[in-house]
Amino acid sequence: MLKYLVDENVDPTYTKQLRRLNPDLFTIAVGDITAPPKGTLDPEILFWCEQNRCILVTNNRKSMPVHLADHIALGHHAPGIFILNPKLSIGENLEQLILIAEGSFDDEYQDRIEFIPLF
Repeated sequence: MLKYLVDENVDPTYTKQLRRLNPDLFTIAVGDITAPPKGTLDPEILFWCEQNRCILVTNNRKSMPVHLADHIALGHHAPGIFILNPKLSIGENLEQLILIAEGSFDDEYQDRIEFIPLF
Protein backbone atom coordinates (compact mmCIF):
# COMPACT_ATOMS: atom_id res chain seq x y z
CA MET A 1 0.00 0.00 0.00
CA LEU A 2 1.11 3.56 -0.64
CA LYS A 3 2.42 5.80 2.13
CA TYR A 4 1.66 9.52 2.38
CA LEU A 5 3.59 12.50 3.69
CA VAL A 6 1.21 15.47 4.03
CA ASP A 7 2.84 18.84 3.38
CA GLU A 8 2.79 21.41 6.18
CA ASN A 9 0.64 23.87 4.22
CA VAL A 10 -2.17 21.32 3.83
CA ASP A 11 -5.00 21.61 6.34
CA PRO A 12 -4.24 19.25 9.29
CA THR A 13 -7.74 17.83 8.85
CA TYR A 14 -6.35 15.76 5.97
CA THR A 15 -3.86 13.93 8.17
CA LYS A 16 -6.36 13.39 10.98
CA GLN A 17 -9.09 12.13 8.68
CA LEU A 18 -6.82 9.88 6.61
CA ARG A 19 -5.69 8.23 9.84
CA ARG A 20 -9.29 7.91 11.07
CA LEU A 21 -10.83 6.70 7.82
CA ASN A 22 -8.06 4.26 6.94
CA PRO A 23 -5.86 3.39 9.93
CA ASP A 24 -3.88 0.91 7.80
CA LEU A 25 -2.76 3.68 5.45
CA PHE A 26 0.59 5.06 6.62
CA THR A 27 0.03 8.81 6.88
CA ILE A 28 2.50 11.24 8.39
CA ALA A 29 2.64 15.03 8.25
CA VAL A 30 5.53 17.45 8.03
CA GLY A 31 6.19 18.46 11.63
CA ASP A 32 5.36 15.04 13.12
CA ILE A 33 8.08 13.49 15.27
CA THR A 34 9.60 11.19 12.64
CA ALA A 35 8.84 13.47 9.67
CA PRO A 36 10.77 16.48 8.42
CA PRO A 37 10.30 19.48 10.71
CA LYS A 38 8.07 22.38 9.73
CA GLY A 39 9.97 24.88 7.62
CA THR A 40 11.91 22.17 5.74
CA LEU A 41 12.56 23.30 2.17
CA ASP A 42 10.78 21.48 -0.65
CA PRO A 43 13.94 19.89 -2.13
CA GLU A 44 14.70 18.37 1.29
CA ILE A 45 11.10 17.15 1.57
CA LEU A 46 11.48 15.33 -1.74
CA PHE A 47 14.72 13.72 -0.57
CA TRP A 48 12.97 12.58 2.64
CA CYS A 49 10.09 11.16 0.57
CA GLU A 50 12.58 9.26 -1.58
CA GLN A 51 14.36 7.81 1.46
CA ASN A 52 11.09 6.87 3.20
CA ARG A 53 9.10 5.85 0.12
CA CYS A 54 6.26 8.30 0.80
CA ILE A 55 4.14 10.09 -1.75
CA LEU A 56 3.93 13.80 -1.01
CA VAL A 57 0.39 15.17 -0.64
CA THR A 58 0.48 18.91 -1.24
CA ASN A 59 -1.38 21.92 -2.56
CA ASN A 60 1.82 23.43 -4.01
CA ARG A 61 1.03 23.70 -7.72
CA LYS A 62 3.62 26.34 -8.59
CA SER A 63 7.07 25.33 -7.40
CA MET A 64 6.73 21.59 -6.83
CA PRO A 65 7.01 20.67 -10.55
CA VAL A 66 10.31 22.59 -10.69
CA HIS A 67 11.60 20.95 -7.51
CA LEU A 68 10.67 17.49 -8.81
CA ALA A 69 12.44 18.13 -12.13
CA ASP A 70 15.56 19.30 -10.28
CA HIS A 71 15.39 16.26 -7.96
CA ILE A 72 15.22 13.87 -10.91
CA ALA A 73 17.99 15.75 -12.78
CA LEU A 74 20.28 15.07 -9.80
CA GLY A 75 19.71 11.34 -10.30
CA HIS A 76 17.15 10.96 -7.52
CA HIS A 77 13.63 9.61 -7.60
CA ALA A 78 10.40 10.41 -5.82
CA PRO A 79 7.56 7.98 -5.07
CA GLY A 80 5.21 10.63 -6.46
CA ILE A 81 3.42 13.86 -5.67
CA PHE A 82 -0.34 14.25 -5.38
CA ILE A 83 -1.67 17.78 -5.66
CA LEU A 84 -5.01 18.37 -3.99
CA ASN A 85 -7.85 19.93 -5.94
CA PRO A 86 -9.05 23.23 -4.41
CA LYS A 87 -12.39 22.85 -6.22
CA LEU A 88 -13.16 19.62 -4.33
CA SER A 89 -14.22 19.48 -0.70
CA ILE A 90 -11.86 18.04 1.89
CA GLY A 91 -14.07 14.94 1.95
CA GLU A 92 -13.86 14.51 -1.83
CA ASN A 93 -10.07 14.92 -1.83
CA LEU A 94 -9.82 12.42 1.05
CA GLU A 95 -11.99 9.93 -0.79
CA GLN A 96 -9.72 10.19 -3.82
CA LEU A 97 -6.55 9.73 -1.73
CA ILE A 98 -7.96 6.62 -0.07
CA LEU A 99 -9.19 5.12 -3.34
CA ILE A 100 -5.81 5.74 -4.95
CA ALA A 101 -3.94 4.19 -2.02
CA GLU A 102 -6.13 1.09 -2.01
CA GLY A 103 -6.00 0.55 -5.76
CA SER A 104 -2.43 1.39 -6.72
CA PHE A 105 0.88 -0.38 -7.04
CA ASP A 106 3.73 0.77 -4.79
CA ASP A 107 5.79 2.41 -7.56
CA GLU A 108 2.95 3.42 -9.87
CA TYR A 109 3.48 7.17 -9.42
CA GLN A 110 7.28 7.26 -9.26
CA ASP A 111 8.72 10.55 -10.51
CA ARG A 112 5.26 11.86 -11.41
CA ILE A 113 2.99 14.64 -10.28
CA GLU A 114 -0.68 13.75 -10.29
CA PHE A 115 -3.55 16.15 -9.83
CA ILE A 116 -6.54 14.95 -7.81
CA PRO A 117 -8.86 13.52 -9.05
CA LEU A 118 -6.91 11.07 -11.18
CA PHE A 119 -10.03 9.83 -12.95
